[in-house]
Amino acid sequence: MGAIADRDGTSASFGKSRRLLTAGQYRAVFDDAAVKVSHRNLLLLARITDHPQSRLGLVIAKKNVRKAVQRNRIKRVARELFRQLPPAYPPLDVVLLARRGLDELDNTALFAALGEQWQKLARNAARTPQTRGN
Repeated sequence: MGAIADRDGTSASFGKSRRLLTAGQYRAVFDDAAVKVSHRNLLLLARITDHPQSRLGLVIAKKNVRKAVQRNRIKRVARELFRQLPPAYPPLDVVLLARRGLDELDNTALFAALGEQWQKLARNAARTPQTRGN
């Protein structure tokens, strides 16, 4: 199965190149988070990267979101929003951490909250002078 393409021909999939995959990649963001954006129900940590596009890592702990169905829904919505981000954003490695109560938001409210936080993150990252990491 091939990747889905947007109207402009770019890939709209959420492949491995768009994800944080290893513990080392997550640790790099946690240790060197230049940008933090907080919401009552979630926290976004990010660091500027050398990769050509942003990458996303999700930390949806069972302690904060009890039901697997809710954890999976949150991941699905977060990935979809991240996939739709315009490429004009600075390339970031981003980790989304769920807090208690995130599962109580319906999809519309979750999408809106995440979208607002992504915008804040991008604005703050654009203002943050930092050397790029790996």
